[in-house]
Amino acid sequence: MGSAEMGRIGSTALRILAVAAVYYGAAQVGLLQQLVRDQVTPLWPPTGVALAALLMMGLRVWPGIALGAFLVNVSLGPSLISVLAITAGNTLAPVCACLMLRRAGFRNELDRLRDVLALVFLGAFAGMSISSTIGSGVLVLSGALDAGDFWPTWSVWWTGDAMGILVVTPFLLVLRKARWPVRARIGRWFEAVALALGTVFVTLLATRTRDSNLLFLVSPFLIWAAFRFRLAGAAPCALVVVTLAILAADGDRGPFVGEDVVAGMVTLQAFNGTTALTALLIAAVITERDRTHEEIKQLCARLAEVVSRMEPRPDSYRHPPQDRPPP
Repeated sequence: MGSAEMGRIGSTALRILAVAAVYYGAAQVGLLQQLVRDQVTPLWPPTGVALAALLMMGLRVWPGIALGAFLVNVSLGPSLISVLAITAGNTLAPVCACLMLRRAGFRNELDRLRDVLALVFLGAFAGMSISSTIGSGVLVLSGALDAGDFWPTWSVWWTGDAMGILVVTPFLLVLRKARWPVRARIGRWFEAVALALGTVFVTLLATRTRDSNLLFLVSPFLIWAAFRFRLAGAAPCALVVVTLAILAADGDRGPFVGEDVVAGMVTLQAFNGTTALTALLIAAVITERDRTHEEIKQLCARLAEVVSRMEPRPDSYRHPPQDRPPP
């Protein structure tokens, strides 16, 4: 075995360990908002971490997802067999989601409307039904949950995993290519700061007030972020809004006061889903429009160059060819 191959194996091993560590850390953050049996949450960040890792590093890092999921569930599961089954579901779901996205021609830049739709329907809705079905079924079969609690648990598990895909994955994909804007004008910096502060303030106001109609006040800030900063602004804003809404629901504050688990989850996840979709869809549409506009400009420039080459030179009009004398 050559040194180059050993280097590749060592690099892959380090990536696997890094994925496992980040997965475990994200899970500890997610477990701070437990709703069902101390392990089902309205936002499960590790699913977003797992899918982002697979999209950026390839399928070879799947053991890191399995290791991280096992370490998280080993202290939560009712038995070792249950833990292994839940770990398998938590690993299989993002792997299948990644395979479906690749099959659909998904691009990590999320700069096309089709990429966002693929992430929503293939990555979040379809892919995360695997982990929620396996996890909820294992809890019921192990006796940790009653059979009648399967569907409520499944819905919370599925929406939590799906929100991890819709909120965390885009943020990590943007973060991977983020660069410090050294040439940005001072006005641009002021606008970014105003957007960040305004988003936080309005979200806190909307999620700490009993009137649920105030939740709509967040939408203009998401549209502002998507129009002015594209996905680089929309993804962080969506993550902030969703996180603050979950903290309000977990603290039984604002429009989530006095509701049971199912009713609270419907209100919370409807708001979170609307937030994520609004930010991602508008950012993708605007980015696609900008790219199309730039392509049209380049095409017009090339056509103008071709036409200028085809036009006869002015000298040919001023000096017509002389008739040759007859022999």
